[in-house]
Amino acid sequence: MRISVSPPGVVARAQRVPNWLRYLAIAIGLLVIWQLYVTFSGVDSLVFASPLATLQTLIADVKDGQLPTATVASLQNLVIGMALGIIGGLILASISTFSRFGRDILTVFTALLSPLPGIAILPLTMIWFGLSPAAIIFVVVHSALWPIAGNTDTGFRTIGSTTRMVALNLGLSRWRTITDVYLPAAMPHLLSGLRLAWAFGWRTVVGAEVVFGVAGSAGGLGWYIDNARYFLNPPAIFAGLVVISLLGMLLDAFFLWVERKTVVKWGMKQS
Repeated sequence: MRISVSPPGVVARAQRVPNWLRYLAIAIGLLVIWQLYVTFSGVDSLVFASPLATLQTLIADVKDGQLPTATVASLQNLVIGMALGIIGGLILASISTFSRFGRDILTVFTALLSPLPGIAILPLTMIWFGLSPAAIIFVVVHSALWPIAGNTDTGFRTIGSTTRMVALNLGLSRWRTITDVYLPAAMPHLLSGLRLAWAFGWRTVVGAEVVFGVAGSAGGLGWYIDNARYFLNPPAIFAGLVVISLLGMLLDAFFLWVERKTVVKWGMKQS
């Protein structure tokens, strides 16, 4: 069996190409495939929009304020829900670290509640909070809380015994031990939890807004997409999907940047 190996010069040239240029080439390739499919498949424009029609709708709805308003509404629900989920997750992980009973609570709650999709509990939260953003924020908190708590707790428990003993010998309070010792040491796990939490939260926000569907002009991107579906406007649906994907890429890039500036820079994780 012959094994082909790329010449060192080819590998070196590929590594010299900037990441953004490679990503751009992939994106352009996807756009070309998209346009070729629309051109040669004969698909109905009421079923599948072309890249040009999507771009035109995207520009038009940005100019008239529909997409910016919807985007701000979705991001607002996401940020509030994520913030509450992070606070709750850190508290649960901290209690679990210093208390056997707290560990049992986290274990049981995670086993019972973590498998529940946020959309599944949305009807219940709509009964509790009515047709208000609070219902959406609640399901975002639910989606973000468990990845944060679980990953942070895992990070706390992987800290070496030497580090624990140093913190104990310094006489630090439990709060100082968590903020000054445990959180920096568990940062790789915490960042992994944050990336999972925002991914779950972002999908939950959009899905909840689609189900919510009655928020009117104050609705988010999910409402924007559902409204376009109601009026048989595929270009607007694709425009909303493009915005969701772009925002997801930006948020993921932000977490990668934070990772490079922290755990990679500190030598805790390879780039």
